[in-house]
Amino acid sequence: MSGPLVPDPQHAWAYRPASPLLGQAGGPLSGLTFSIKDLYGVTGWPLHASTRAPVPDPGPSPLVTRLLALGASATGKTHLHEIALGITGANGYGGTEHPTLPGHVPGGSSSGAAVSVALGQVDFALGTDTGGSIRIPAAWCGVAGFKPTKDHPAWPLTGVLPLAPSCDHTGPLARDVATLARVHDALAGTQTQAQSWTGVRVGLWQPEGWVTREVAQATEALAGQLRTLGAEVATTDFPEVLDAYSPTVLSEAAEVHRTALALPDPAFLPVTLASLRQGAALSADERAAARERRAAYRAQLDSLLARFDVLLAPAVPTPPPRLGQDEIELPGGPLPLRRAALRLTAPFSLLGTPVVTLTTALPFVGAQLVGHHGQDERLLGLALSLDGSQ
Repeated sequence: MSGPLVPDPQHAWAYRPASPLLGQAGGPLSGLTFSIKDLYGVTGWPLHASTRAPVPDPGPSPLVTRLLALGASATGKTHLHEIALGITGANGYGGTEHPTLPGHVPGGSSSGAAVSVALGQVDFALGTDTGGSIRIPAAWCGVAGFKPTKDHPAWPLTGVLPLAPSCDHTGPLARDVATLARVHDALAGTQTQAQSWTGVRVGLWQPEGWVTREVAQATEALAGQLRTLGAEVATTDFPEVLDAYSPTVLSEAAEVHRTALALPDPAFLPVTLASLRQGAALSADERAAARERRAAYRAQLDSLLARFDVLLAPAVPTPPPRLGQDEIELPGGPLPLRRAALRLTAPFSLLGTPVVTLTTALPFVGAQLVGHHGQDERLLGLALSLDGSQ
């Protein structure tokens, strides 16, 4: 599945060609290299979505083509959690490991993307985010990530194998926000500038019992820094949205992979197959109820963002768990890892708001900065003013 033999103990790389795809000379991204999550179609490169099961061909990605035209060079494709349906990095090729903590997960589904950035193998990585798949691995690998507003014209989904089209986003990971902003500006034709925090209304969302004490302290420390910079920080609340998110994603994913599901042995990992079967079994009434709940949550978030300019929240509930760990211990009690992580990140992919994941003073624990729909440059500008300060 890979090109020439290269050291890759973390199993981050799905395909590395003998020569990179060189970017056009003189472009605004010239000199930068990037990796591509193996959901993106690249002409002449294989696409497996880190599964042994057959997957649909999405065709070539215009986002990849555009980045090459802007001067960035593509070095290869990275592994992901199988078909992007998971948060740890497990897949049909053995799974991906944390870049610097052996025996721990890197997060997912953009696991190889985060590892390739964290190890300095590329300047930025293309990932996707359906429920946290850029933000969770960015946080657990100690890098920055950006999930743009849903359907942002600079970040097309064409040529990307979907997981759940109504929640899917494309976006970048990098070691710093400055690189995220540089890539976004090149694609969008914008000029992001660092923004002042004076008078910015920040809603601190940190539900009690949802994160470990050390994660809570790291998020509180960042909130304190924002206060020092002149922001007005007030605590706020938002419900768990997984009763709308999970049926939506599983039913849409089952439709994407319906051809493989019709085979006697689709060759998905057992947990992936079980999730897809669960999605396929949902009734029309259950799917409609999930859509109604989603609309209610959207109205709640719109009301919340009418009171705040940005939201600040933890990106992950704990530091990186161990490989194979399915449950974590939180102040509110033990909880399945998937639910514990996704309830922090899923609201903002389900509802399409832009998010930047920042590093915090605690290694391998990130924070989410959530903006208003369409205010991506302002959000990046606020994050840019914090760049390198954690």
